[in-house]
Amino acid sequence: MPPAPPFSAAIVAAGIVSPLGRGIPATTRALRDGADCVTPVTAFNPAGARCHMAGQVPSAWLGELRASRRSRRFHHASLMMIAAIRELCAADSGFTPEEAFIGATGGGMSNGEAFQRSLSAPPPSPVDRRQGAWLANYNPQKPVLDALGDAGWRIPSSIIANACASGSNAIGHAAALIRSGRRNALLCGGYDALSELVFRGFDALQAATPDKIRPFDAARTGLVLGEGAALFALENADRARARGARILGFVTGYGISTDTHHITQPHPSGIGPRLAMERALASAGCAADGVDYINAHGTGTTFNDATEGLAIAQLFGNRVPVSSTKSMMGHALGGAGAIEAVISLIALREGRVPPNINFSKCDPAWDLQIIANHSRPAPLRRVLSNSFGFGGTNASLILEASN
Repeated sequence: MPPAPPFSAAIVAAGIVSPLGRGIPATTRALRDGADCVTPVTAFNPAGARCHMAGQVPSAWLGELRASRRSRRFHHASLMMIAAIRELCAADSGFTPEEAFIGATGGGMSNGEAFQRSLSAPPPSPVDRRQGAWLANYNPQKPVLDALGDAGWRIPSSIIANACASGSNAIGHAAALIRSGRRNALLCGGYDALSELVFRGFDALQAATPDKIRPFDAARTGLVLGEGAALFALENADRARARGARILGFVTGYGISTDTHHITQPHPSGIGPRLAMERALASAGCAADGVDYINAHGTGTTFNDATEGLAIAQLFGNRVPVSSTKSMMGHALGGAGAIEAVISLIALREGRVPPNINFSKCDPAWDLQIIANHSRPAPLRRVLSNSFGFGGTNASLILEASN
């Protein structure tokens, strides 16, 4: 592989927790096995909804993080972020970020739900003493501050809330700052936790499915929601090498677009996703035939998969393997792009393409090379990861191997 360009954004550590598992080793095993980690909803009662399933991070996985009296008040989102940041710090104890960029949409939404219900309780209901804790742990910056505090980092942080592209935007923005020479070391990624308000919102839109999530399948009927957190430690490659850091890979491409077609539906021509992917390729300085695997946004909804499938077919044909790992864990909204970026890094390092499970027959509208139901080994040097959201907000990342 040719040497990295000046100010290249090197990935020196990563951390992840999702329905696939806590940590990179557990996630790697689940991807290799094509594990179906979508389960019946336990976080709240989904009665009355069409969909009763979601990708969930069990509280038991995070139990030891509630050791202190203060942390017992933390929202589930904070605990997921702390788990991710601890894995990242353990992987590279010498990494010291200057700033953090984190994508999220819901924050501690379930705390807001609890607060609202306490206010609407019929009189003479007493004041609930938990109200202060709910409010204090509701805002989207709180899980970020909790994680930074756990790591001992007192640094500026920015929340990027750009629908389902948020996590990818956070990573892409951080990589662009490093590539420009304006920053040397940045923490970036995303998170989102399951909440009833968002769950029922997607159900009301009839975007959620009562069936299995089947991205790109001719019989797809909608998405299921998920949750999780994932982080990258990005650093100027020369500085990372100088301090002896292990470079896991590079973020070399970032493309964004907005098609402004509809508040929820993408433009049917696929112009938004196509522009984002084309701009990511241009940013990375590579042609479409230089991509070895596409981790698709692939929500399993009729319109989203139709536009992304069309855009991929137009740009890449059926030469490039494609899969949506949401089929295994659901859609983590603002955290999805970050989770899938870490999955893309795992694919690069393992030399194995993750599967698109629950797949039967490709939509006849386009010809794609879907990695159906089982992972497979493949020589991977460059991976494209897509994130496309409501309002026509689109982001694509390109990750490259370190050797």
